[in-house]
Formats: sequence, C-alpha cells, structure tokens
Amino acid sequence: MADVLIALGGNLGDVRTTFDRAVAMLCDGGEVRLIARSSEYRTPPWGVEDQPAFVNAGLRVATELAPHALLARARRVETALGRDRGHETRWGPRPIDVDLIAYDDVRISDPELELPHPRLFERAFVLVPLAEIAPDRFIAGVKLRDALTRLDASGIEMLPPRQP
Repeated sequence: MADVLIALGGNLGDVRTTFDRAVAMLCDGGEVRLIARSSEYRTPPWGVEDQPAFVNAGLRVATELAPHALLARARRVETALGRDRGHETRWGPRPIDVDLIAYDDVRISDPELELPHPRLFERAFVLVPLAEIAPDRFIAGVKLRDALTRLDASGIEMLPPRQP
C-alpha cells in the first residue's frame, strides 16, 4: 500500500460538507483507506485574490491504486461534487479541489500528473493541514514541519470542529 498525502480545498457552497462527501467517495476502505484527516482551515485566496476565502484540509491515505488511477478517482469525485475544470478560472472559485501532493517517494512529471506537487513548498494553505497530520513526513528530502517554517502562514485560521 502506498502512503499518499492529498490536499482538499474549496470556496463555493458548504465546503465542509462537500469535504465530508469527498472523503466518503474517495476513501472506500478498500482500494483507498483513510489514515488521517486534518482540521479544516479558513485560508486567504491564492492566485486570484478577488474571491471568497477558501477552506482547506489534508488527508493521509493508504492505497493500492497506482498514482494515475488515484488521480482519475480524485477527478471523478470533483466532477460528482460540482467541479467543472473545463469552465473555471485557474486558481479561481470552486466547490472542491482534490490534489495529490505526494505518493510515497514517487516522482512523476507528465502532462496529467506531477508528483510531488510542484507548488507544495510555496503554499502554506497546503502545508498547514498536512503538517498537522504528518509533520515528520519527508517530501523531496524536506520535512513538512520544516517546510512550513519557511512560509508566511498569517491569515490561516483553524476552524472549530462542527457539531454532529
């Protein structure tokens, strides 16, 4: 089983409920098993700043799926939850984003998938949740906890747990 880190993000609709649905659809307990889920964080927009704040979270999963198969599954989850990659602004508003960040120590660089994620170490909104659940995980020779200390995480706020 591969050890995979996944980032979730979104800023349209009830994002926290969308995350719950995404995790349930992505992690079936068979081919993809949830190991850890971070807290959810309100984060400032990145790239396109004139849009609502985002909610971000991180997942650690164990999977038997190959990287491209896991990516295809993530894309199906996004589509099922209302994302239309073909008709959106890059870094703009979206109901859900499911990004593969790291898959074991695998390195892939092709038009469909780049692992580890090429902008991981530039994005505090990805590192904060992932460092919560895997602070000692090394990606590209860098410990997540250490990578986070190099970024400005101001404006990132942990959201309180939701009541059942």
